[in-house]
Amino acid sequence: MTPIEATNPPIAAARARSAEKEGTKVRSRASRATLWLGVAVVLSAVVSLCIGAVEMTPLQVLGILLNKLGIGVDIAVSEQQASVLTAIRLPRLLLGIAVGAGLAVSGSVLQSLFRNPLADPGLIGVSTGSAFAVSLGIVLGESLSISALSFKTPYLLPFVAFAGGITATYTVYRIGKSKVGSNVATMLLAGIAVNAFAVAGIGLMSFLATDAQLRNILFWNLGSLGGATWNSLLVAVPLIGIAVFGLTRLARPLNVILLGEADAAHLGVNVERLKWQAICFVALAVGAAVAVSGAIGFVGLIVPHLLRLTTGVDHRHLLLNSALLGAVLLVNGDVISRTALAPAEVPIGIVTAIIGVPFFVWLLVKKNV
Repeated sequence: MTPIEATNPPIAAARARSAEKEGTKVRSRASRATLWLGVAVVLSAVVSLCIGAVEMTPLQVLGILLNKLGIGVDIAVSEQQASVLTAIRLPRLLLGIAVGAGLAVSGSVLQSLFRNPLADPGLIGVSTGSAFAVSLGIVLGESLSISALSFKTPYLLPFVAFAGGITATYTVYRIGKSKVGSNVATMLLAGIAVNAFAVAGIGLMSFLATDAQLRNILFWNLGSLGGATWNSLLVAVPLIGIAVFGLTRLARPLNVILLGEADAAHLGVNVERLKWQAICFVALAVGAAVAVSGAIGFVGLIVPHLLRLTTGVDHRHLLLNSALLGAVLLVNGDVISRTALAPAEVPIGIVTAIIGVPFFVWLLVKKNV
């Protein structure tokens, strides 16, 4: 309270009412955004299931899904349409929703931890560390004598990617940690160094790879949802779900840490534990995403920053809205990637980069204005 407010209670009360009114407006705007984003997810899902080389109407999609659930309906569909929907498009849709949500929520949390709107999972080495681990597994996995550890299995790749992501992130965390806490600037610079090392490692693995292995590594580097299967979903989606749920549980302390680490500590937040929990969950989400879809950039950068500009910084709304908008962005990006140059498929990492690079440049220009 300022000296003027202390001597003039009506002014203090008016300002308090104004602040409360503004907070109510922000919460209302965030709630409306959640509603509209939920509708956008549904509409994007319908478009994703209907559009492709084998076209379907929304009614035919509904009929196929109801028939699979044992509810018989009299809607004319072909065997080809039913097979394409259940074996290809539906797993691809669900994977796009999970990966988009995981990357967007991870980006939101990292931007809050580093208090930097340009931070995303790729900036501190999580994505490239995971991609390097997968590349290492693809090239060297066949030399393992124990067949159960073959890196061809979809059940092991997410854990390999998580190990690479958590190793890269822990390295960045340790380099940036000092006796008085974590230095954000040092951690960002360490992330650049770890990224460079991981990219060099991916290049080395590409040099040593066979033709088949090289194609797999290229898939991980460019990103695609084309490899979505029900088996990969059963592994990746629970891991991403656990990570996203864990990050949403950190919403309140993330709100407090926006005041600064010292103030957050005085208010009872264990800052170092919060950072470590957040980094582990981010590494889990990004590692699982990279294992099944490759390294997809810019989702974790664009989504949270756009939402902060429009709906505020309250993580109780920001994280949920980030998950929804991330799902919308990746599902629609996948539709573009498989239809823009059909029958060829453009890697979705290229699509998100085309969208994300101009946005990234705009952020840099705006930050320097």
